[in-house]
Amino acid sequence: MSDVRIIAAGVHPFGRTPGLTGLQQGVFAVRQALAVAGLDWSDVQFAYGGSDSAGNADTMVSELGLTGLQFINVANGCATGGSAMFGAYSTIKAGEFDLGIAVGFDKHPRGAFDPKPADWGLPEWYGETGLMLTTQFFAMKTQRYMAEHGISIETLGRVAEKAFANGVLAPHAWRREAVDLETILTAPLVSDPFTKFMFCSPGEGAVALVFASAARARRLGLDGVRLRAAAVRSRPPGSFEVFSPALDFVRGPSPTTLASRAAFEMAGVAPGDIDIAQLQDTETGAEIMHMAENGFCADGDQEAWIAEGKTRIDGALPINTDGGCLACGEPIGASGLRQVYENFIQLTGQAGARQVSGDPRLGYSHVYGAPGVSAVAIVER
Repeated sequence: MSDVRIIAAGVHPFGRTPGLTGLQQGVFAVRQALAVAGLDWSDVQFAYGGSDSAGNADTMVSELGLTGLQFINVANGCATGGSAMFGAYSTIKAGEFDLGIAVGFDKHPRGAFDPKPADWGLPEWYGETGLMLTTQFFAMKTQRYMAEHGISIETLGRVAEKAFANGVLAPHAWRREAVDLETILTAPLVSDPFTKFMFCSPGEGAVALVFASAARARRLGLDGVRLRAAAVRSRPPGSFEVFSPALDFVRGPSPTTLASRAAFEMAGVAPGDIDIAQLQDTETGAEIMHMAENGFCADGDQEAWIAEGKTRIDGALPINTDGGCLACGEPIGASGLRQVYENFIQLTGQAGARQVSGDPRLGYSHVYGAPGVSAVAIVER
């Protein structure tokens, strides 16, 4: 088994880029990452890549070069980026290759995602009731969680306020303007309890990460960060997930809980050891629920944590330091890799105005996708 390191990273800014296709944004990110590492495309032995709406990732070779490398397309909902990273991690850990890339990109049209029931193994009535509209489903899930665990609407707003404040400091973020709490809470309602500032938007962007074995990284003179753990899990019985046509009376754990436990066990660390975390926040309720599902606090403790500022950049556990999906938007193929990119930048001291103090050593990332897939990664400086 080989140690796996991330030795370089590249990003195409998130948002709207009318002049470039999603694939071209992916090419941009790959070239940037390779330039940082001092490598050529011909040095890359394999790639895993994903996109939901902007074409097959392997077609990037038409612009990057026809080198004959192994290139695997990945599609796993919003967990596509995390799944591509898992493929790269596993390939190097197994000793098959010692240098490769995970890349994700997307270019979504304006408006909410519009999935079709048949594509997810669901009957047409599920879509006719409006539950395929994720803004509606997640709103109902958050309403239930708020009632069960005493989470207030103000706490939902504070998550958004933090996200936009962090996005101001992140050059790759889409939303780079602070929004005050009152504006967030009094904005037009989308799906109760969420106002328009409490949801992320489908968008555009790309991220590429260069992976190497420890031995190859040493030869290249690039330390980067060590990928201590990577885990992907699907939903178990009794979980309550997006596109679930029913809720079991006997509740089970979530795929996030399973992936989180596996990653902590693999890395040999505990939630209290983590210095910085990036959690899926397609809406403010998701960040709150995922704080507990990933083991960082108990259900309901988020109310006090967030009020006390524990999740801000200068808090005890900074969460979504680049603004997360709320500030960056969610190009599906790139989103999970953006989280790891942010941890890479933070742990290598390159985050500038949003740099977490205290010399962070362990970074945690979590991405969640329909119909109930989670990917978790733990990196170490």
